[in-house]
Amino acid sequence: MAETKQDSSIWLNNRYQLQQAIGAGGMAIVYKGFDTLLERVIAVKILKMELSKDRQFVEQFRTEAKSAANLSHKNIVTIYDFGMDQDRLFMVMEYVHGTTLKSIIKQQCPLSIQKALPYLIQSASSIGYAHRSGIIHCDVKPQNILVTETGRVKITDFGIARALSSISPDERHQVVWGSPQYFSPEQAAGYPPTMASDVYALGVILFELLTGKLPFNNPDSTELARMHREEIPPQPRTFNSSIPMELDQIVMKVLSKEPSARYRTADQLARILSAFLEKQKSNTSAAIADVKQIPNHNSLYENTPAPIIKEVQQDDNSDEVQGKAPITLKPIPRKRTEINNSVLSNTENIAETTTQMDWMTILLGFFALLLTGGLIPFWLYIWLRIKPIF
Repeated sequence: MAETKQDSSIWLNNRYQLQQAIGAGGMAIVYKGFDTLLERVIAVKILKMELSKDRQFVEQFRTEAKSAANLSHKNIVTIYDFGMDQDRLFMVMEYVHGTTLKSIIKQQCPLSIQKALPYLIQSASSIGYAHRSGIIHCDVKPQNILVTETGRVKITDFGIARALSSISPDERHQVVWGSPQYFSPEQAAGYPPTMASDVYALGVILFELLTGKLPFNNPDSTELARMHREEIPPQPRTFNSSIPMELDQIVMKVLSKEPSARYRTADQLARILSAFLEKQKSNTSAAIADVKQIPNHNSLYENTPAPIIKEVQQDDNSDEVQGKAPITLKPIPRKRTEINNSVLSNTENIAETTTQMDWMTILLGFFALLLTGGLIPFWLYIWLRIKPIF
């Protein structure tokens, strides 16, 4: 990075003026800055100098920039620019004043349903959009979910994201990148991630929002990975009895060991939670139709040798944030009087039709009798004419 002669500010490419560090993780430092060309406040993420010569970290940094730059969604941090200045890779992003969801969890959890679900719905909607765009995030965690003062969510850090087209079902990894507190059983076993892997991570976050605790926790990452693969998670109601049974079942379904037992996509999870929240707001007691029986948690990943876990670290003070959740509206049922009138009308129509059919039957029978009676004299005449005379 170069300094101008006019002042002591740090500049990038003679365009971006860096003002102050606002976050740091294991791979990069994030600064609040100013784009002097477009005259707007920005956030600049710079790969640490000691990692700039490590091909693996450089590739992760490039992956994050390319993955996020291809996504345009109100709940995903927008990437403006990517480049290099004096052997340091940097990424220019939108700056949004706010905090991380992890900070909110530490300070406020457990949250009420009315406050927790909008965070998850917005997050699931944005991850669902990434899935539709062919990208799996692979590191969904509250440290990577940013929230404004108005409660709008933005997803960030696509550093280990994978393109769906690049994933083979036969993959097996001895080294796994991610956050052991939030990654899925299949990731913990070294198998390739799927869209359901991000759904599982969202389930862990929802569990944490509602209870203030993680479903599995252990200081040893290898042991934590084993718990995700083999142990049945506790029910959220164990820690927070005010959680409705329907919501408890949703969380348990999302935390299923087998990907096929979870909701198929993050979009589907967002719709389920939106419907549940609407029912809560309407004070109705109807159960959510999409919630099915909790599946068997016997895991395919039990006793699977654990791969080496490399945790992607990120400071809780990263900035950026925004979003609104889609609302699923239920069809309004007709009033009972309308239903009764409809039934009566149908009954009258049936009765009228039945009466008409009875008269038709009688008339047809009468004509058949006349026809048969008229043929008797005719056949009698024929018989008499051809009868042999003895």
